[in-house]
Amino acid sequence: MIASFFRLISYIFHPIFIAMAGTISYFLVTPKYTPMQLKSGNILPIFILSIIIPIISFFILKNLGVVSSIFLRNKKERIYPLLISAGLLILILTKVIPNNYIVELYYFFLGLLAATITSVFLLLIRFKTSLHMMGMGTILMYLICLSIHFERNIVIAISCMFFASGLVATARIFLKAHTRAELLIGLMIGMASQLLTIKFWL
Repeated sequence: MIASFFRLISYIFHPIFIAMAGTISYFLVTPKYTPMQLKSGNILPIFILSIIIPIISFFILKNLGVVSSIFLRNKKERIYPLLISAGLLILILTKVIPNNYIVELYYFFLGLLAATITSVFLLLIRFKTSLHMMGMGTILMYLICLSIHFERNIVIAISCMFFASGLVATARIFLKAHTRAELLIGLMIGMASQLLTIKFWL
């Protein structure tokens, strides 16, 4: 029962949803008026590039025998999905955001790309970063930055993210998916990737 609960948590907070979570977070937090055309011009293509295409890619890779699980359990399975993810993030940065430019979203995705590339480099030295915690760290720090930038009180949302991050970390340890070091490094990569970009927009 507990294992099923923690597996559900791992699905709900899967890193595939991080790009959309960041995008939606921006539109929920920003006090600036955003026309529906601008929202849809960002949300729809980002949804397709960050969720739909990765899911299709996963099934293709699974049929080819490259991956065995959506959780990418070993180091070898992670290379291609991470490279595909990096390529799709570059597409978002070069094709989607410029057409409907929002500086806060641009640097969010730039930080997310940096975190993804860092995870790839760590794989090359045979270190398996927790992508779940990388994603949680990314969203957590982005919410804090948005709160400061727009002077909005979103303490409840930030507190919920702290709680969710702890829950995800507990789930990954319980399921023996990662060591504590892998979880901590993942969280730090996610948070640092957003911290390094805030000087350009905060």
